[in-house]
Amino acid sequence: MENHRIEVVYQKGLQTELDAVAQRLCDQAKLAAKRAYAPYSNFSVGAALLLDNEEIVTGNNQENAAYPSGLCAERVAMFYANSLYPDAKVVRMVVFVDIVAEADLVPPCGSCLQVIRESEVRFEQSVEIILIDRNRFLRAESVQQFMPLSFSGDFLLSKNNN
Repeated sequence: MENHRIEVVYQKGLQTELDAVAQRLCDQAKLAAKRAYAPYSNFSVGAALLLDNEEIVTGNNQENAAYPSGLCAERVAMFYANSLYPDAKVVRMVVFVDIVAEADLVPPCGSCLQVIRESEVRFEQSVEIILIDRNRFLRAESVQQFMPLSFSGDFLLSKNNN
């Protein structure tokens, strides 16, 4: 039997420490959160994606009385980006939740992390993820920092190609 270790690496700080492009994405994610449809949870989330073609795509959570048929901001943005620009890679993602808590910033749910991971596998490029609240940030170089043992689907692709 072998022991294995998983290391999670991320940065934390104040939003004012982020570069100009990240600041622009923060602003877009905050605007997206204002347009969220969250009458049941009152938990508005906005996401902004920077694509490798320099386009910025935003999304927000969309709830539904028939819970859980709504969608999180991250998946709305990812699916929207893929439908508009199917060959563009997601380079960066900023996720904004308008809460200030003593705890850490709110990470994407497992379903959203899996969708982001699919993009990383599909395009063979990591997606930088920046979580923000009103003034702090947490940045990770890849979704694997949040979900290191993610489902890649590689075995399904190889099975279907044989």
